[in-house]
Amino acid sequence: MTTPPFIPGLELSRRFYLEAVRPLLDEAVPGLTHSAARLGSGSEVLGFDTARSADHEWGPRLQIFLHPSDVARHGTAITALLSERLPKSFCGYPTHFAETGDAGIGVMRATEGPVRHRVEVTDASTWFTERLGFDPGGDITLEHWLATPAQRLAEVTAGAVFHDGLGRLGPARSVLGWYPDDLWLYLLACQWQRISQEEAFVGRCGEVGDELGSAVVAARLVRDLMRLCLLMDRRYPPYGKWLGSAFARTPQGPALTPVLAAALAATDWHTREDHLALAYESVASVQNGLGLCDLVDPATRPYHNRPFRVLHAERFAGALTARITDPAVRALPAFGAVDQFIDSTEVLSRPDLTHAVTRATALP
Repeated sequence: MTTPPFIPGLELSRRFYLEAVRPLLDEAVPGLTHSAARLGSGSEVLGFDTARSADHEWGPRLQIFLHPSDVARHGTAITALLSERLPKSFCGYPTHFAETGDAGIGVMRATEGPVRHRVEVTDASTWFTERLGFDPGGDITLEHWLATPAQRLAEVTAGAVFHDGLGRLGPARSVLGWYPDDLWLYLLACQWQRISQEEAFVGRCGEVGDELGSAVVAARLVRDLMRLCLLMDRRYPPYGKWLGSAFARTPQGPALTPVLAAALAATDWHTREDHLALAYESVASVQNGLGLCDLVDPATRPYHNRPFRVLHAERFAGALTARITDPAVRALPAFGAVDQFIDSTEVLSRPDLTHAVTRATALP
């Protein structure tokens, strides 16, 4: 079979809904109130898909959202109808997803029988709760925000909505679009605090001859700086596979990428530290430019009486924390959301803090 020209997945799903799925819905259940979207997992949802993505769980796929009562009344029949009457291919891509050896993973394959499609029929509350652990149509608590990985928040606020007859998707995606202001300050402060915990280790590891350990620390700091830039740009940092791609789209990405790459490529700790220092100062200046807190001197300096060049990033954490007005947020331990505290140096080295984090972020 000739490989069709690549179509970005969101565009493929939009056409699939409008030209193949929607006509069948209108014919089978005229006037059925529904919403349609492509949200959730998948490189296309974040806009990072390429032709390579077609090798698994990529293709003509989307969600159809109904009222809960309509899911009970029509959901099974709609799923079966689509299986029987969807075209075998769309824009040159099979609509049938064959099973693979990996549980739940499907790949596009031609079929002569019923289509094992990827049109999910569900209701909004069920779908959001399965993805996030809560329904954004109700109250979103501080614990909900803290316990939800940024990747999951990105998956439900990116993608595309093709039709919102229920009026549920737009408001849900809007309220989840970004953290509340005080929580944003808190997460920025915690990200700076993460950097402060390890910035001197690049030199300390190198000083004792552990260049590999120094490089590992530098890589962690590069990752934390990238995530910090995304947080400053009000973008949910995705998981590792797409972190670099997302960072490249930030205003800081083009200028900082060669600096961070040089830090990673360095073979001695002095060079590594010099490149990181340039990156610290650049990101610190961006933080000052946001006007979220009092200005902090962005220049690097010695680490107390040791000959290591650092930013003392905790200064930025303190300045941001001072601007938080919500008492509940101010009372949080300085470990951040789930993405930030799971491998925090401070938490990992102190069991008492591990227990404190567990209590602070536990869902009721």
